[in-house]
Amino acid sequence: MVIHFTRGSSQESGTGTILDCLLISSPPLHNTSYILCPRCGDQTRTDGVIRSCLDCFLSGDDLYLFEYGVSPALFLAKARGGTCTTASSDPTEEVLYRSLFLLENGFGGYHVFKNNCEDFAIYCKTGLLVVTNIGVGRSGQAASFLAVAGAVASSPLRFVTTGFGGLALVGCGMYCISRYISDIGVRSDVTKVPVEMITELGKED
Repeated sequence: MVIHFTRGSSQESGTGTILDCLLISSPPLHNTSYILCPRCGDQTRTDGVIRSCLDCFLSGDDLYLFEYGVSPALFLAKARGGTCTTASSDPTEEVLYRSLFLLENGFGGYHVFKNNCEDFAIYCKTGLLVVTNIGVGRSGQAASFLAVAGAVASSPLRFVTTGFGGLALVGCGMYCISRYISDIGVRSDVTKVPVEMITELGKED
């Protein structure tokens, strides 16, 4: 069984554009053949923290392994965001406790940039959250998108005299640095948050 955080098609609070589809790795289930699954039951509720069997969760897609506790070198070598973090996973018992608690109590409102399925999974595994006055969480997928946007926007302006190869190199370097400093394992504004406090944080957002 998989405990995961998703959003209903009528309750999305992301970008409201095609970016939602590109950035979300745990979309709502729309396949009606899974509504009365014999293993996980009625899957008509597709918002918030839910529990599904692996088949319903994947809906025919592939399963990818997210890695925890990777070295900075390996993190930078994985160019695509949302695949790993330098933060280490907690013991299985703690991960399960957080997941089951949030299944009963929720994880706040879904937001593609501030509180999405990757934020949920990383929190369950590590207990770490980015808690600032602008929201909770910042997933690797969202951080990568913003890193790309920043690299594209600033490189041509700063290096107008550089050739195409130089621009590409600088843009790649800015992208990698932006991804790394946004990783929850190295950020300075990250704190270990007890799962019992998550409901209160969600009410403040």
